Amino acid sequence: MKSQQPTRLTMVGGGSWATALIKILSENNVLIKWWLRSKADADHIRQFHHNKSYLSDVQINPRKVKICTKIRDAFKDSDYIILAVPAAFVGDALGGLEARDFAGKCVISAIKGMIPEKNQLVTDWISDQYGVPTSRMAVIAGPCHAEEVALEKQSYLTIGSTDLDCADEVAQLLTCRFVQASPLADIYGIEYSAVMKNIIALASGITRGIGYGDNFQAVLVSNAMQEIKRFVDAVYPQHRDLSGSAYLGDLLVTAYSPFSRNRTFGTLIGRGYTIQSAQAEMNMIAEGYYAVKSIHAINRQYKVDMPIVEAVYNVLYERASPVTEMKALQQKLK
Repeated sequence: MKSQQPTRLTMVGGGSWATALIKILSENNVLIKWWLRSKADADHIRQFHHNKSYLSDVQINPRKVKICTKIRDAFKDSDYIILAVPAAFVGDALGGLEARDFAGKCVISAIKGMIPEKNQLVTDWISDQYGVPTSRMAVIAGPCHAEEVALEKQSYLTIGSTDLDCADEVAQLLTCRFVQASPLADIYGIEYSAVMKNIIALASGITRGIGYGDNFQAVLVSNAMQEIKRFVDAVYPQHRDLSGSAYLGDLLVTAYSPFSRNRTFGTLIGRGYTIQSAQAEMNMIAEGYYAVKSIHAINRQYKVDMPIVEAVYNVLYERASPVTEMKALQQKLK
């Protein structure tokens, strides 16, 4: 009896989430071409079989993972493409590719951000730029920090797509002994919720940096869930249960966990750091910083009541005092 042929997949991105996904995928019958922009990082992984810049304890299996620095070579012959770069750098990462490079492939976004200036979801941007049908796109969501995946702590993912068969295919690829993945037919609700939860995590961090406690954060997060529901229902109305792990679960872990880069970024802002100094301190991208500007712009059309988003936008882009802005916000929460 012939053994099943391995799935061929390309990973785009060299950060902690990309590294964690490589670890998950390597548990299964998957051959991975891993594209990294940094030649130094690529050379190091080839020689020492770990990513020195992120999650350096994760061992990379050279029998399953081939390192690439040329994006077109990385795409060749793969059936699945996972995008795991910050949303602001997707265009640069995919530079030089054409629609034919995406033909017949399933494209999976592991990015919880929006394309700056375009104010577009990553899936919408990919469809517009490269003609990928929505039915051949999926998003990865869920309360799943890369650091805990590295430690093999039990984690859960939700795969969103307009096509449940596509979502199920991807869920099977990402299910392993320490990760359970399940499909869901709500790509846009999941993607927008993932963007929004990063903004809420910024707000949680700001309040922590100022000195607010657990009581206020609980009220903040419960109000945030209502805010997310109002916005997502306005932009992409359909029946959805936002108490699921892809929505509420992802919000909770991002708002509360010390692993959350958006919460960390917000905490630094609350403590008085400038945006530039906070970014330098972290050495990682907080997607919520760019996302809040995009969501604020989109909401000019929908006019949804979103006081938490407004407060974060005012702090980050209008140079409002975090103390003053959060004091005004506390009067609007219930």
